[in-house]
Amino acid sequence: MKQAVMTRTARLPFSLALAAALFAASLPAAETAHERGKRIVQEALQALGGDAFLAMQDRVESGRAYSFYREELSGLSIAKIYTRYLTPVAGKPSQRERQNFNKDESAGVLFNETGAWEITFRGARPLEAKRVENWRDGTLRNVFYILHQRLKEPGMDFYSLGADLYDNLPVEIVDITDADGLTVTVYFSRLTKLPVRQLLKRRNPEYKDFDKEETLFARYKKVEGVQWPASIRRLRNGEKIYEMNSETIEINRSLKDDLFTLPSKMPLLPAAK
Repeated sequence: MKQAVMTRTARLPFSLALAAALFAASLPAAETAHERGKRIVQEALQALGGDAFLAMQDRVESGRAYSFYREELSGLSIAKIYTRYLTPVAGKPSQRERQNFNKDESAGVLFNETGAWEITFRGARPLEAKRVENWRDGTLRNVFYILHQRLKEPGMDFYSLGADLYDNLPVEIVDITDADGLTVTVYFSRLTKLPVRQLLKRRNPEYKDFDKEETLFARYKKVEGVQWPASIRRLRNGEKIYEMNSETIEINRSLKDDLFTLPSKMPLLPAAK
C-alpha cells in the first residue's frame, strides 16, 4: 500500500507538467516585433475608415493656418489645402497639393510631379530646392500618406517598439521604414487605434547634424466614412513652427487638373536668390 501511494505521488508532477505543456501548446505563438508592428498599422488603417480611406481620391481642408518663429506667432491666414492622390510610384510623392491663403485664395503654394511654386498676383516663382525636398521627404514619411499610398510598396517594414504612455495616453509605438532606409516613428492611440504623433529626423546640411521634426494629430472628424485630424501641429527641434486647424474637411470633391497646374498665361518669375 505504501509503495502504491509513493507511485501515485511520483506521477503527479509529471501529470501537471503534461497538462501545462498541453495548455501552452493551445495558446497562439507570441507576436514578433515585426508582426505586432504590422498588426497595429492594419488596425490604424481600419480605424481611419478602411476601404473608404483607401478609396479617398482627393481632400479639401479649410480653416486657419499659423506659422511660428522661435515659438512666436509670425503668420496667420485663412487657408484652404487641396490634395489629390495619383497612382502610387515607389519612392516618389504620388500626390498633388495646393495650399491657398486669404479669403479670396489669391496667394498660395503649389506642389505637383513637375515642380513647386509660390503663387502671388505677380506670378509663379519656383520654390527653393530645400523647401521642395522637405515637402517631398515629409510627404513620403507622413503616416497618412504611407497608409494610403505605400502599404504595398516593396521593402516597407513595420517594427513595434512596444506600448507606452504619451501625454497620459496609452499608445503603441511603431517604426515604419521604407526600402531606402527612411524611417518615421508613429504613436498610435491604444484606445482609438488612430495616429496621434509622428517623429522623423532630417539631415541639416548647414549645421551637419539632424533636425528632429514632430507632428501631432488631434480632433479627428469623420467625413464620408473617413477619419481625418482637424488639428495638425508641427514642431522642429522642440519649437512649434506650424499649426493647421480645419473648420471643414471635404472628401472626394472630383478636383480638376487646372487646380494643380499653372495657368498658361501666368507669368513665370525667376527663382529667389
